[in-house]
Amino acid sequence: MGFNCGIVGLPNVGKSTLFNALTATVAAQAANYPFCTIEPNIGRVAVPDKRMEALAVIGKSVKIVPTSLEFVDIAGLVRGASKGEGLGNQFLANIREVDAIVHVLRCFEDDDVTHVEGSVDPIRDAETVDTELMLADLDSLQKRLPALQKKAKGNDRNAAADVALMEPILAALEAGQPARTAIPAAEAEAAKRLNLLTAKPVLYVCNVEEASAATGNAQSARVAEMAKAQGAAHVVVSAAIESEVSQLPEEDRAGFLADLGLEDSGLDRVIRAGYSLLGLITYFTVGPKETRAWTIIKGTKAPGAAGVIHGDFERGFIACETTAYEDYVAYKGEAGARDAGKLRIEGRDYVVKDGDVLLFRFNV
Repeated sequence: MGFNCGIVGLPNVGKSTLFNALTATVAAQAANYPFCTIEPNIGRVAVPDKRMEALAVIGKSVKIVPTSLEFVDIAGLVRGASKGEGLGNQFLANIREVDAIVHVLRCFEDDDVTHVEGSVDPIRDAETVDTELMLADLDSLQKRLPALQKKAKGNDRNAAADVALMEPILAALEAGQPARTAIPAAEAEAAKRLNLLTAKPVLYVCNVEEASAATGNAQSARVAEMAKAQGAAHVVVSAAIESEVSQLPEEDRAGFLADLGLEDSGLDRVIRAGYSLLGLITYFTVGPKETRAWTIIKGTKAPGAAGVIHGDFERGFIACETTAYEDYVAYKGEAGARDAGKLRIEGRDYVVKDGDVLLFRFNV
């Protein structure tokens, strides 16, 4: 299991440059004019995890198989998108299909790169996109709600439940607040079927000039304040630097980043923020053939985690041998962890933890 993030923003903020860097491809044409990305470009990338190297050495694994995630580069949005302006209808359709929104905001000045609004202001840009998404959600609910309210008055329980869920969301949208601010945690799953754009979690990516990649700048600081107020996540990257890094041999990247005062790449920061945003964790399977990472949603129980590997594992689940990553490394593998009493046999109710090394027992 991976996750799917749609990269959005106004034209010429660095969306496609970031996409190219993240996926180390040139699948998306980065050009200095609006709508150069007409069809959504999709790139699947490996999720880097240094823990896998240590596990593979201990397990004498032939290969390492990381988990992966998907980025979708979506056409730039402009004012009026909710009414079909620019590529608005296509933009809205594409963004409905992703799990989370990576909102790229331009936080750098460059006279050679035009800005669709004529000046650099990431807060204004964020509000432009947010407003168009909220208008689209508002229109969607206003069209659906009257018929459901009528059914609810006729004692239709399902309709009544939908009305109870939708009315607070509609009120929030009318007040200029995204849908996610009006969805209780207990209703999160039910709200997904409404397919609202502003119900999706958001990660703001501040695209800064190279000199500000390590520390950020005044514009990215404004975005940080906005994100904090919204309860959203944010990261600072330089798409230009990421583009350079993606072209370097693997062994040269760490040194290049260190010279710029960076401990890791923008990709790593985006992934960590994305994992936190979606509540994802990683568990591992280790053996002579391979060390492999698997992504699950935090709170997943052992049978569900087994099902990520194969449906038969979940249907026939009996138990799982479980060792925490730190114990697996400290005691040099499964045998050492078992001798030290650190290997546990867990049943159906066990909630898998990040970094667990698992071996499933099943029967079908």
